[in-house]
Amino acid sequence: MSAPSTTTPETGTGVFSKTRARISERTLRTDRWWVPPLVTVLGLGAFVIYATVRAFVRTAYWDDRYHYLSPFYSPCVSTSCEPDAQHFGAWFGALPSFIPLGFLVLPFLLGFRLTCYYYRKAYYRAVWFSPPACAVAEPHAKYTGETRLPLIIQNAHRYFFYVAVVVSVINTYDAIAAFHPRSGGFGFGLGNIVLLVNVILLWAYTLSCHSCRHIAGGRLKNFSAHPTRYWFWTQVSKLNTRHMALAWTTLGTLVLTDFYVMLVASKTISDLRFIN
Repeated sequence: MSAPSTTTPETGTGVFSKTRARISERTLRTDRWWVPPLVTVLGLGAFVIYATVRAFVRTAYWDDRYHYLSPFYSPCVSTSCEPDAQHFGAWFGALPSFIPLGFLVLPFLLGFRLTCYYYRKAYYRAVWFSPPACAVAEPHAKYTGETRLPLIIQNAHRYFFYVAVVVSVINTYDAIAAFHPRSGGFGFGLGNIVLLVNVILLWAYTLSCHSCRHIAGGRLKNFSAHPTRYWFWTQVSKLNTRHMALAWTTLGTLVLTDFYVMLVASKTISDLRFIN
């Protein structure tokens, strides 16, 4: 009987290529390397489920007394929205129930988050297993990177960033408008703090984006000749080091803000008022 062949067949690219060592075990690691990917997929999954449900229910997203508007419904620009929640008018008629009231920007915000450099790392590892952890082989035989559909869409991140800036401006307007309740004059309650903290953190996350950092200082050959842009680039760079933390924090504040507005708008709880 002839001896078994020692030639390693080429079964793919990356760790499966014929130039790499053939190791039968998935990994030689003995620690619980699967915990971070599991926590990530649970966290992202919980947010997606909550946000999807809230975006379609069309209830308790606007409190007429204190002018609190959920960020999942802003801007609300159809006649299906509560009249006073239409801060920028009604651009569209009544929408069928399968279209969320915040449809105008939700796809772009989803695109901004999905193409974000941190979120790519998060769901590549936790969902796509590419790879699930360091020194753990991914299950895919081939790797084409972000050169083909659908991952080539990742290159549109900078364009989603521009829309995210506009949405942050809109959310800022919503937070300021909430200081003028239905009773008139100036009003200030716990809901205003929730809305304001959310919008500040959203700005921090948006401006800490890698695309923003490139816009601020990219393609400059001499920083000393552009002191204003250099200063802005240094500030954005400081935020950029906290991009991962801000990515998770803003998911939490978005849920918290919407949940608080829902509780107040449904009269489940009373807003803690400090003024008016």
